[in-house]
Amino acid sequence: MAIIILIKRLLLSFRIINITLAETIDMQEPWRIGKLIRIVDETPNTKRFWIEIPEVEQFNFEPGQFVTLDLPIHEQKNKRWRSYSIASSPDGTNIIELIIVRLEGGLGTSYLFKEGEVGMEVMLRGPIGKFTLPETLDKDLYFICTGTGIAPFRSMVHYIHSHNIPHKKVNIIFGCRTMDDSLYLDELKHLEQEEPNFFFFPTYSRETNLPEGCHTGYVHKVYETLISNCKTGDCLPPANFFLCGWKNMVDEARDKLVCMGYDKKDIHLELYG
Repeated sequence: MAIIILIKRLLLSFRIINITLAETIDMQEPWRIGKLIRIVDETPNTKRFWIEIPEVEQFNFEPGQFVTLDLPIHEQKNKRWRSYSIASSPDGTNIIELIIVRLEGGLGTSYLFKEGEVGMEVMLRGPIGKFTLPETLDKDLYFICTGTGIAPFRSMVHYIHSHNIPHKKVNIIFGCRTMDDSLYLDELKHLEQEEPNFFFFPTYSRETNLPEGCHTGYVHKVYETLISNCKTGDCLPPANFFLCGWKNMVDEARDKLVCMGYDKKDIHLELYG
């Protein structure tokens, strides 16, 4: 009798798991056909891709979310999928922008760079992700990024600006190697003049002679200095941190912030590799 009861409980548990999995699958965004409508070479190894999704009038998403592309680079589905943060801000249209760096040996980026052309169709699914703005911007925001990790933060700051969202200080600390690797430099420097309490800190690890408003070294020194300048005695300024880019930078920044005394719940991560 005890064995029968145990079997019934196991079957019930299995049924609940199956229902949960089915509900999860149903909640996923559908695959849609997108069309490349514009491509721009941003740097020697980075391109901007504009994708229109014709089957919807508006492609609604939250700043910070991403889409997944299904590229014809492998027989297995999950080995064809490549995810990219949306670099544009929601604007009521069915067009989004992605900014993609070519990775040496990367099948997905090699395909997009070699085969991608205006008019080409791509399968995509999204929006996906919870790397999004807090509901209330009642703390300083530190957007710390390297390379194309700037994409979600560009989306966020334009959304804040266009919707006149009240906020504390918003800081983008962007790192790359040289001035030639800069992304959205002029655009974000202009926005810095337009949006009160928005600050852009482009930082270059392999440059020495830089124009005013740019920094040498790595991103860590920049946010550490900003935080130190905002401290009241031994009290850290309240802040939310969003880290996006290569794993080594994100891991180091997270560890440094925790060592400074910030709670892990105030540190949000998006890894690129």
